[in-house]
Amino acid sequence: METGIYRFILKYSRNQQILLLVIAALSFPFLYLSLDLPKIIINEAIGGSHFPSAVFGVGPEFEQVPYLLVLCFLFLGLVLINGLFKLYINIYRGSMGERLLRRMRYQLIANVQRFPLPHFRNISQGEVVSIVTTETEPLGGFMGEALSLPAFQGGTLLTLLAFMFVQDWALGVAAIALYPVQMVLIPKLQRRVNELGKRRVREVRKLSERLSELVGGIHEMHANDTGQYELADFGSWLGTIFSVRVEIYRKKFFIKFLNNFLAQLTPFFFFSIGGYYVIQGDLSFGALVATLAAYKNLSAPWKELLTYYQKMEDSRIKYKQLIERFEPPKMFDETLLEAHETIDVELAGDVVANNLTVEDEEGNKLVSGASFSFRSTDHVALIRNPGSGAGDIARLLARQVFPTAGTITIGGHNLVEMPSAVTGRQLSYVDGDVYVSAGTLRDNLFYGLKNYPRRQPEPDAEARRLADESKLSGNSAFDRDADWIDYPALGLDGPEGLKTRALDVLGIVGLEADAFELGLRRSIDPTAHPKIAEGILEVRAAIHGHIEDPAIAGLVQVYDRDAYNTNASVAENILHGSSTSEDFAVDNLGSVDEFFMN
Repeated sequence: METGIYRFILKYSRNQQILLLVIAALSFPFLYLSLDLPKIIINEAIGGSHFPSAVFGVGPEFEQVPYLLVLCFLFLGLVLINGLFKLYINIYRGSMGERLLRRMRYQLIANVQRFPLPHFRNISQGEVVSIVTTETEPLGGFMGEALSLPAFQGGTLLTLLAFMFVQDWALGVAAIALYPVQMVLIPKLQRRVNELGKRRVREVRKLSERLSELVGGIHEMHANDTGQYELADFGSWLGTIFSVRVEIYRKKFFIKFLNNFLAQLTPFFFFSIGGYYVIQGDLSFGALVATLAAYKNLSAPWKELLTYYQKMEDSRIKYKQLIERFEPPKMFDETLLEAHETIDVELAGDVVANNLTVEDEEGNKLVSGASFSFRSTDHVALIRNPGSGAGDIARLLARQVFPTAGTITIGGHNLVEMPSAVTGRQLSYVDGDVYVSAGTLRDNLFYGLKNYPRRQPEPDAEARRLADESKLSGNSAFDRDADWIDYPALGLDGPEGLKTRALDVLGIVGLEADAFELGLRRSIDPTAHPKIAEGILEVRAAIHGHIEDPAIAGLVQVYDRDAYNTNASVAENILHGSSTSEDFAVDNLGSVDEFFMN
C-alpha cells in the first residue's frame, strides 16, 4: 500500500480529482454574480430612477417593476445553478470516496492473506475486523473530498473576499482581520486533539484485544473465580478511555467556542466601519447590505476549511496506523498469490532440506540448521519431544511458514519461490486446528477445490454493472457466483458425478454416517431443492403406510387432534402440544379459568 494517504488518493483517483477541481473553478463566476446581483437589485431596480433601462446595459429595456422581476428571476436562476454545482460535486465526491474506501478495504484484506502465520499470534482477530470494518469508515468521506473540498471551499472563500474588497477595501480588511489569529491558534490546539485521538484509538484496540482474551478464556475465569479481578481490569481500561475522551471533548469544544467568538467579532467591525461609511456617503446602502450578505456566507466555507483540517490530520494518523498494522515484516510476496487457471509445475521427486532455520518475530530459533532428504512418495514421521520444532518442520514442508535461512526443494523446485497455485493444489496439510467455515457441508467439503473460476455465468445488465464497478474500485475481477470447482483435480470433466465422488470420499474417511446424521438435522428450501422435498414427502407417506400395518400399529402412535394420545401428558393433550407461554405452563394450568380451543 502507499505510504501516505495523499499518495493513495492521487494514485487511484487523480483524473476524478482533476475533474472535480475543474467543475469547482467553473462555479466561481456564477457565485460572484449571485453576490453582486442583490446590490444591483437594491440600488438600481428598487432605488433607481432612470427607466426604462436594459439589464446590464444590453437587450430590451424595461420599466421599473418588470426590470425588478427580471433581476429577481435572474438571481433565482443563479441560486439554482450554484445549488446544482454543489449537488453534482457532493454526489460525485461521495461515490469517489466510497470507491477508494472499497479499494482500501480490499487491499487490507489482501494483506491479511499475506501475513506470515506467526504474526497472527501478535494481532487479535477482533482487532483486524475492527480496523477493516469500523476504523476505515471515516477515511472514505475524507478521501472523496481530499482535494475538491479545500479547492471548492477555498475558492468560495476567495470569491467572497474579492467581492468584499471590490465594494470597499476597509470592509475586506475587517472581514479577514481575525483569520491570522485563527490560523495560528486553531492548528496548535487541533494538534493536541489529534494526539489524544490517536491515543484513544490505541486504548480502544487494547480493550478490544483484552475483551477477545476474556471471551476465549471464559472457562478459566469460572474455574479460578477471577471474575471480580477481570471486572476491575476492564474498569481500569474503561477509565483510561473515559479520561482521554473527556479531554478530547474539552479541547474540541474550546476550539469551537474560540471559532464562534472570533466569528462574531467581525460583524462588530462591519456595523461600525460600514455604517460610518454609509453615513458619510462613501458607501451605498446596497453595497453594505450585499457585503453583509457575503460575510454571512463567508463563515460556512471557513468552517468547512477548519473542519477539513481536523479531518485531514485525523485521517493521516489513521492511515499511518493502518500501514503499521497491515504491513508487518516477512509478508508473503504478492506475486505468490496471483491467480493461475492451470499450473505447469509438478512437485514430485526428492524432498531436500539444507541447513533450515526458522525464527519467530522475537528472533528466537524454532528450527536451527535442519538438513534431511527423502522421496516424495515415502511415508515419513517426525518423532521428537514437544517443542522441538517438529511441527515447524511440517509447516515448512507445507509452505505454511518460510525459512529464515536455508533452502527446501521438491524435485529441484525451490518451495519458497513456488506460487500458491502450485503448493496449494499439490501439497496438503492437516493439523489439530480444524477450520470450518459458515455455510453448508458442501461448501466446506469442496473448499480446497475453489482456486479459479472454471465456468462463468452469462452476465446480465446488472452483473455487468457490478463487474464494472468492481473494476473501478480495484477489486477482484472474478464472479463469486461462478463455478469454482477444479473438476480435473477429481478426475471429472464437469459437475456430473461430483456428488458420487463426494460420497465416496466421505466413506473413505469414515464420515459418511456423520454427514447423513447432520443432514437429517438440517432443513431445506423446497423451492431451491424441489426433488429433495418431493422425495421427503414420499418417504413420509411410505412410513405412514407402514405404521398402519397391524404388526406394528400398537408400537407407534401418531398425533390425532380428535383422539387422546397416551404417549403425551394430560396437559399436552389439552394444549395439543407444549406451551411457549408462562400463562399456560404446567404449573400454572390450575389457575387458568378457561381454555380457548378450535
